[in-house]
Amino acid sequence: MTMPLNPRITGWKERRVWVIGASTGIGRATAVALLQRGARVAVSARNAQALQQIDGALPIPLDVTDAQALRAAMQSLQRDWGGLDLLLYCAGTYRPMRATEFDLASALQHDDVNYRGALHALDAALPLFNAQRAGHIALVSSVAGFGGLPQALAYGPTKAALINLAETLYLDLHPLGIGVHVINPGFVETPLTAQNTFAMPALITPEQAAAAILAGLEAGRFDIHFPRRFTLWLKLLRLLPRELYFRIGSRFTGL
Repeated sequence: MTMPLNPRITGWKERRVWVIGASTGIGRATAVALLQRGARVAVSARNAQALQQIDGALPIPLDVTDAQALRAAMQSLQRDWGGLDLLLYCAGTYRPMRATEFDLASALQHDDVNYRGALHALDAALPLFNAQRAGHIALVSSVAGFGGLPQALAYGPTKAALINLAETLYLDLHPLGIGVHVINPGFVETPLTAQNTFAMPALITPEQAAAAILAGLEAGRFDIHFPRRFTLWLKLLRLLPRELYFRIGSRFTGL
């Protein structure tokens, strides 16, 4: 068995967790699962009403494109909680796109939410984590970040950026005792994937995704990817020569 790359999380009771992107899908399911395990959970998203419906959570409505709002939220949590044990960035947007129907406004929105929003969250939280020399940062990317795939022209590059960001953060923060995780789900049944008109292999529920995320965090994994019966094939695909990669990738309906 390989050694974990991050400190293990041995229990969730009274752990202080901030879930950004918690109004629907993976973020919401993970927030609920954490609350069930006894964690103190703050939840953020634009939809204030959806956040209010997560029983037991501390709702902090905000837009991840607003850096100042994230800083203010972090200051509030630090004042009320005295610190933070886990920052989980789940916020994301997705719209299928091909180069034949390129939409600049949509591509830039993907960048603003999926990638720049994560930078805003780090800007707010890194001073605290650096001072604590403890805690965990987890970024929800996607298997779409493993490599170029059909219909992922706007979405895929932002997720690839998150994977690179997490790897670089790990190199800087691991020596300080801070855990860094990148979460790469396959197909999860959410309002975003409901847009897809193609068959989604190995589709799982948000609750299954949440369970996989928490198991990965508890085990100290850096790369938390699931369901493995699907994600391992995509990892293997990246090892193929380019001509084979493009030949096989062109047969994909989309992601």
